[in-house]
Amino acid sequence: MAELTLRPARAGDAEAIAAIWNPFVRDSTITFTTEEKTPEAVAHMIEERGRAFLVAEAANGLSGFATYGAFRGGPGYARTQEHSVFTAPGTAGQGLGRALVQALEAEARQAGHHSLIGGISAENTGALAFHARLGFAEVGRIREAGRKFDRWIDLVLVQKMLFPAA
Repeated sequence: MAELTLRPARAGDAEAIAAIWNPFVRDSTITFTTEEKTPEAVAHMIEERGRAFLVAEAANGLSGFATYGAFRGGPGYARTQEHSVFTAPGTAGQGLGRALVQALEAEARQAGHHSLIGGISAENTGALAFHARLGFAEVGRIREAGRKFDRWIDLVLVQKMLFPAA
């Protein structure tokens, strides 16, 4: 992996983050959303999440990001977070995603969270294998949970416990 700095995202990163995210929104079933992220919306998310939004910065600019937020509303779910990780085209297989997720896990542990959840398109077999290699276990599959490009797609839920069971 080339020289890389992992750091908390800043509002000034919002445009570069949107540029990484939006091709996945437009052109893939990796995410079920069809609404592209605006730099303003990303900046707001960065402000809300603080240290729970990390970026990977290389000499030529941002090459990926990872973030987490509430899995569900309500106080009973406060320590279970849902994460996302995206890397720029051409960076697959370089350890960037692994570095981002491991740093995000460390941040989540430091914040006292109990587990991370990933909601992954069943068509995204690469992400499923990636998460399995990082110790995430498949805990559920919701049939036809998302619809994109005129077809129904299953959602696979994966989970990693951040602390041993008490």
